Amino acid sequence: MIDWSQQRVVVTGGAGFLGRHLVAALERRNPADIFVPVRESYDLRQRQAILDLLHDARPTLVIHLAASVGGIGANRAHPADFFYDNLMMGAQLLHESWQAGVAKFVAIGTVCAYPKFTPIPFREEELWNGYPEETNAPYGLAKKMLLVQSQAYRQQYGYNSIFLLPVNLYGPRDNFDPETSHVIPALIRKCLEAAERGDETIEAWGDGSPTREFLYVADAAEGIALAAERYDDSEPVNLGSGFEISIRDLLTTIARHTGFTGQIVWDTTQPNGQPRRALNTDRAAERFGFRATTDFDEGLRRTVEWYRQTLAEPATVSEL
Repeated sequence: MIDWSQQRVVVTGGAGFLGRHLVAALERRNPADIFVPVRESYDLRQRQAILDLLHDARPTLVIHLAASVGGIGANRAHPADFFYDNLMMGAQLLHESWQAGVAKFVAIGTVCAYPKFTPIPFREEELWNGYPEETNAPYGLAKKMLLVQSQAYRQQYGYNSIFLLPVNLYGPRDNFDPETSHVIPALIRKCLEAAERGDETIEAWGDGSPTREFLYVADAAEGIALAAERYDDSEPVNLGSGFEISIRDLLTTIARHTGFTGQIVWDTTQPNGQPRRALNTDRAAERFGFRATTDFDEGLRRTVEWYRQTLAEPATVSEL
């Protein structure tokens, strides 16, 4: 257990979707300081920017959320960017944090690191039993290198670094940009816009058969905060909800929440992505007491309602 009153925390990516919720979860714990670097001042792909950040913030705890991310389309269009940016940020930040004497480093990985065909539910022991799904493999492997680095630095230096694997996140303040958003915000936007126009059909990628697990963003933030507080091991830990749903059922549910009553047309010329994703979450419960608490249908309702409100208040769109 750490004494939060003594912690100076750096949260990279703290101004983003998950980051804002994590900062709120940390603020409830009253640390000595929370520092959120912005890219304009600290480009974490550059070593000097990392050195400047560590000098300016003098952290005792670094939580590394910052990432170049996107959905299937973005991953297909920018595989090199996703690989380079995420590898450079993570590898250099962990190394320089150790060099600077930062007491603890929390690395946030991705469910995309798992092999394409992983037995359900995904257990942490399966991480190395195959190659990730091709469309997001560069991103997944770049983030996965943080696990290797974390374990290597613990083995050689006794460094207290941990590695967490959150499943797909959703919730208020998600990214609804159609070019870069993940599946839930993309489908919410598509359904709302179709309903407003009175469209009779909408088109969705794939055939709807893949399954996914989704974790409400506030639950994910609480899981990360608990791990930072209580977990001291470099074995990877899944963060998930334990609820699996097909993309077809997901879209049907979103259509209901958004008021779209037309027909769904599946474009089977587009990729499905990984066939199934669902996590075993026992390790998180056992090691630091985390279980998700937000019902999926309720979480979707809140997300749709937040986006509706955002559309009604143009001045807040910049917060996306």
